[in-house]
Amino acid sequence: MKSILKKIYIALIILFLYAPIGTLIILSFNESKTRAKWGGFTFKWYISLFQNEEILRALFNTLLIAFASSLTATVIGTVACIAMMAMKRRTKSILMGITNIPMLNADIVTGISLMLLYISLGIRFGMGTILLSHITFNIPYVILSVMPRVRQLNISTYEAALDLGASHITAFFKVMFPDLLPGILSGFLMAFTMSLDDFIITHFTKGVGVDTLSTKIYTEIKKGIKPEMYALSALIFITVLTLLVLINLSPTDKNKTDKSRAKAE
Repeated sequence: MKSILKKIYIALIILFLYAPIGTLIILSFNESKTRAKWGGFTFKWYISLFQNEEILRALFNTLLIAFASSLTATVIGTVACIAMMAMKRRTKSILMGITNIPMLNADIVTGISLMLLYISLGIRFGMGTILLSHITFNIPYVILSVMPRVRQLNISTYEAALDLGASHITAFFKVMFPDLLPGILSGFLMAFTMSLDDFIITHFTKGVGVDTLSTKIYTEIKKGIKPEMYALSALIFITVLTLLVLINLSPTDKNKTDKSRAKAE
């Protein structure tokens, strides 16, 4: 009886999570503009989506800002983690506390604060202010992902590489970087996701005529939801789902090692 109740419970959770997304995907193929009736199967909303230059421009801006901000935040966050490793425990704790504040702070407070900062400095709003804002709130997430890897590092191997004649840069990339790489990739992906999903901070720091997908969809919804938005949302969901499936189906390093050993035997 307990196993049946567990299955029903899991089924209800999945239903509540994915039923709205399934409805959205079905409506993206609806011939009729109204959500009240089914007008037939069609791809015209997808065709119309790729003919809409404003949405495509917003998509390009979103991907560009997400990639640039994530890459910059990953570099800064990784360097910060390595620098904090050499600090005293008290100083490191204070800096980690300061780093965690942006994650605990409400997005609307961060957005308004950055907006007021740019106004006081006389910075013109546009792509640059959005990029700076995304880098700012992405850095703490990168540090959160990389710091556990930094704590696991064995500094003796780095010092041994220096004693054997390697330069500081060579020793870092040959000895330390491979151990940090999983944390760096995790931080980059988290920062990319946060930047891709952000609306509030972008809304307060964007300029006139500059839109990302989140702000563009918000503007379109105020005018009335168009079926092209269903098609866009469906494509984003399918893309993310495909990436997750590919990542989960790809063999891990351990599996690859086990397979190689089995072939050798």
